[in-house]
Amino acid sequence: MPTLLSAPLGQILTLTLIPVAATILGGTVATFRTPSDQLRSLVQHFAAGVVFAAAAGELLPEITRNHQPVGVVIGFALGVIVMLLIRHFAERLEGVGPQTTGKEASNVGLITVVGIDVLIDGLLIGVGFAAGARVGTLLVVALTLELLFLGVSVASSLGQAGTSRGRTIATVTGLSLLVILGALLGGTLLQGLSGLALEIVLSFGAAALLFLVTEELLTEAHEVKETPLITAAFFAGFVALYLLELMG
Repeated sequence: MPTLLSAPLGQILTLTLIPVAATILGGTVATFRTPSDQLRSLVQHFAAGVVFAAAAGELLPEITRNHQPVGVVIGFALGVIVMLLIRHFAERLEGVGPQTTGKEASNVGLITVVGIDVLIDGLLIGVGFAAGARVGTLLVVALTLELLFLGVSVASSLGQAGTSRGRTIATVTGLSLLVILGALLGGTLLQGLSGLALEIVLSFGAAALLFLVTEELLTEAHEVKETPLITAAFFAGFVALYLLELMG
């Protein structure tokens, strides 16, 4: 099977600046005015639809085209196992920090968990670019919305814990840079993959994205009472990215 050419690292770096900027923007805005729970749920639903469309419309067709069932099983199994381990690790870290107590401990746990999450998002962008520039670019679009919300969530949590506005923005900015690190690591390590190795990587990415939708974005979004508008936001996000794919 021919090797899929990954995008140049310069292009990956340039495009990942978009989700970085979105994360910082979300965090900065939230330090001045925390969005309502209903608005956050609506954005989460929309982002979930966008991410789901990216997985279903781009990664899954690439996986099907390669016809490597063994790679699919291995990749999906690894993706689910890794995401479950990360969630387990995150749950243990919540409210726990080295030599810290109270709100400070909670902040350490929050920042560590979010840092891992952001790094994984960056790696997923690198996985997308391993399948080609088009797939990678659409994953950038999809994950930009998820990271925008993540910036809002982190800033809101830090603000409620009494962290100053300047320190909150600096923390969100530092966390956002992990997107670049993850994308560049993925773009470097996955350059020129083909055959079974590429199938495993793409399947891993698809599983991680689906986990992000079902176990993170929608789980948190459903903590708020559903309304028809909030529910429709998921399908609006799905259609928006799918139309973008059709026009590409």
